[in-house]
Amino acid sequence: MVATTQKLIGRKAFITGAGTGIGREVALEFARQGADVVLHYSSSKKGAESAVDEIRAAGSKALCIQADLGQVSECFRAVDAAADYLGGLDILINNAGITEVWDFMAVTPEQFDMLYHVNIRGEFFCAQQAVRHMLKTGKGSIVNMTSVHGFAGMLGHSVYAGTKGAIIAWTREAACELAGKNIRMNAVAPGWIEVESHYTKYEGYDTKSGGQRIPRRRVGQPIDIAKACVYLASEDADFVIGQTLIVDGGTLALMTLSDI
Repeated sequence: MVATTQKLIGRKAFITGAGTGIGREVALEFARQGADVVLHYSSSKKGAESAVDEIRAAGSKALCIQADLGQVSECFRAVDAAADYLGGLDILINNAGITEVWDFMAVTPEQFDMLYHVNIRGEFFCAQQAVRHMLKTGKGSIVNMTSVHGFAGMLGHSVYAGTKGAIIAWTREAACELAGKNIRMNAVAPGWIEVESHYTKYEGYDTKSGGQRIPRRRVGQPIDIAKACVYLASEDADFVIGQTLIVDGGTLALMTLSDI
């Protein structure tokens, strides 16, 4: 018998923010690794549906659902819908989040609330509801998406960075509470990862020049993060609890005064 190299065979995974970019690639990679998946999206319906079609064509079970994770009731509904479709829940990838750049003095309470409601409350209460389902089967793995912005500053990111730093902190603490229940919680902190929106959101975006600012000499791709999520969700990471895995091509390792 030839041993399979798939790491997530038979696992049931819910990935939030999976209509585009990192989340979509995580869902595709999880399916490649043998998992059945539910993809959540907020507004990127087309991307989520095309990913579902691709996964089903390859023989895995998949569904996409829409929800506004800035609303706690929607967090609960989405997680419950995923668990109902999959027949349980083994893995939650808490990827959904909003990235915005605002001058500190110009931030409004409405803008502040929007980011914190999705990036913090959304992750927290999706995780809480997922744990309720994981307790029924006696095991589970949760991966929260944070960012290098939780470790270092960049102008205009005061609100966004605050949410990402908070994710690192609550992941560490909640992981300690859950470890004894056979539920592992960790986080991934991506660096510069190239996604579709870069080409429309940032004028003059250039992959090559961006890569020259990173020690690895390239901009990251969604698959780099997807593979990190596979590791943390799999049995390979059974003894990894409450950690934040930085996947940034060496960005944080480099002193900002250095010339590469």
